[in-house]
Amino acid sequence: MDRRQFLQHSKTTTLGLAAGTVLLGNAKSVRATPANDKVILAIVGCHGRGNMIAQAFTRRDDCEMAWLCDVDTNLFETRRKWLASCQDGKEPKCEPDFRRMLEDKSVDAVLIACPPHWHSLATIWCCQAGKDVYVEKPQSHNCWEGRQAVRAARKYERVVQVGFQNRSAPYLFAAKKYLDEGKIGKVHLCRVFNQKGEPNFPVEPDADPPAGLDWDMWNGPAPQCRYNPMLQKNWRHLWRYCGGDMTYDGIHQVDIARWLCGVTYPKTVYSSGVRYDRDGGAETPDTQISTFEFDDLTMTFEMSLFTPYMLKADQGIRDGDLFPHWPQNTERVELYGTEGMMVVGRMGSGWQVYVRPKSRQPVVADEMYGRFPDPPHQDNFIECVRSRQMPNADIEEGHLSTLLVHYSMLSCRMGGRKLSIDAESEGVVGDPEAMQFFRREGRPPWIVPGEV
Repeated sequence: MDRRQFLQHSKTTTLGLAAGTVLLGNAKSVRATPANDKVILAIVGCHGRGNMIAQAFTRRDDCEMAWLCDVDTNLFETRRKWLASCQDGKEPKCEPDFRRMLEDKSVDAVLIACPPHWHSLATIWCCQAGKDVYVEKPQSHNCWEGRQAVRAARKYERVVQVGFQNRSAPYLFAAKKYLDEGKIGKVHLCRVFNQKGEPNFPVEPDADPPAGLDWDMWNGPAPQCRYNPMLQKNWRHLWRYCGGDMTYDGIHQVDIARWLCGVTYPKTVYSSGVRYDRDGGAETPDTQISTFEFDDLTMTFEMSLFTPYMLKADQGIRDGDLFPHWPQNTERVELYGTEGMMVVGRMGSGWQVYVRPKSRQPVVADEMYGRFPDPPHQDNFIECVRSRQMPNADIEEGHLSTLLVHYSMLSCRMGGRKLSIDAESEGVVGDPEAMQFFRREGRPPWIVPGEV
């Protein structure tokens, strides 16, 4: 389906609440994996998050991890042995340049968990090689390359799941159903929060890369520079690699909000961001407020990283709090309707509905504190690799949510300038200065192609 067909179809598609799966009947069929065969996987990026998802998929009895790919070869020995212990001693191959893995026609799908400046290009190359893809968020480094990755997925008829795990959370399917049934009336305001204590980091001098690390490939599509341990450890707060914590963590809440509200492109975006904790190497804001205007809805995003007061959602749960902890739940979405208010937590922290004026207690409290929805999201991906249906967090949906964050960062870098968005081109109307951040040229050979 092209973009218009997808957006139209997504408005009328019902949610498979029991299975936690979105089934789109128009998905074209390509080679499906027989039910009695294991899905053969490769992982690109084996550090923190990559190691987590590699372990999770390898523990499944319907998957086999055939390749570990990372530019840091120091990771291979321990990773390979541990994964082999989960699959009857069968060790995955280890490769610093994942392009060699793409030549292996037995690989069905690739898990991409390297830093986000690589996500779109790696996705495109995998699609071109005939591989399905599970790519961590954010789906792209900038607006243009994100759309190129969507085009590649459609052209090569690949299943591409973005790591927005909340799209597979049962309690959020229930919240979505409650909203779609109009039980809090018409929602005209949605507030998104991402607040936590996260200090700046010290500046470090340039150095030679450690033995075993291919720094040139790690840097990849980003502008050329010397190795610096600060870059490798703190990339999410540097413009060349990411867009700060809104892009890295807040994007989860932005995606939840956009999904629950049923919106796509904003009409306007404006964002103001400041780094108050300037004693260090971070470039991106530690304090940010963004406003997105849709046809019948205003959505805001608020972020603070400097305060030690706020608690993460899972801390509140561990401390035994129930709903009274929600003001401390730093990763939440508030939806204000004409008949009531819904508060939605992330990390499995449930949702509640409030009405005026008699009581502060919720009239509905869906306290489904269950597991973080990684397992059902991974279930959904493997199911779709076999069935060829679109996954819950299809790359088009992931791209649309990531665009909201990119637009916010464009406005922020323009000093809080209000941007008008053209939904057809996905660009900024009448602002060539802001459009300089809409895309960037890669450096050979790490270039996102104009024709995928």
